[in-house]
Amino acid sequence: MVAGRPGGRGGGVRGAHRPLRAVRPAAAGPETGPPAAPDDQTGERGRTRLADKAAAFLVEDELLTRLRERSAEQGVVAVAPATAAALTFLAASTRARAVVEIGTGLGLGTIALLRGMPVDGLLTSIDPDGGRQAEARLACAEAGFAAGRVRLITGTSRQVLPKLSDAGYDLVVVDGATTEFPRDLAAALRLLRPGGVVVVDDVLWSGRIADPVRREALTGALRETVRAVREDERLVPLLLPIAEGLLCAARR
Repeated sequence: MVAGRPGGRGGGVRGAHRPLRAVRPAAAGPETGPPAAPDDQTGERGRTRLADKAAAFLVEDELLTRLRERSAEQGVVAVAPATAAALTFLAASTRARAVVEIGTGLGLGTIALLRGMPVDGLLTSIDPDGGRQAEARLACAEAGFAAGRVRLITGTSRQVLPKLSDAGYDLVVVDGATTEFPRDLAAALRLLRPGGVVVVDDVLWSGRIADPVRREALTGALRETVRAVREDERLVPLLLPIAEGLLCAARR
């Protein structure tokens, strides 16, 4: 949802589990049956077919498709289809009535969140680009949401987040400038009520933080964000391996 974000991300969440050793398959016999075919569901072709089925399941409606196309034309990195579906699910499952979105873009993620929120919910979305927020407001209206459901605030997260209420929000989505992720995460934890959820998008972007050679500020910010979530005893984290990685954490 942020313009011109460079690619290349990666990382993990809480703790490191010892990897399981590969088990050599038993030889074929009367009870084990023949070896699996190369295109079995457990093989590479099977994984490809499953990915294709998942993509087909996430077909978006005409409005989101248009927003995705316009985002690409304007150089705005919109949330992936799987991420949009996850945001709708998280907003619905937590019954989030008060939500903060950092990074409005053209409103694709905004609409995804609103579609999961209760009808009396209020979404506060922050972005430094007022022109794009104006487009997002039109898109929300086209999606059928009343103007009172969305509070669009033009400004950076540094400017806006300190003005929001402590422990006043059910869900905070961090998807603005990547280099601001550590600061935005810290602010999100202040804003969340107990039981609230913070979501950080794109933490697994192309394996950037898993590459020890990468030392740029963007990679450092991602590493710091993942480390902060992993080490904070107030949080129960979950890394969803969808799109470029969706890091979620519930506040105890």
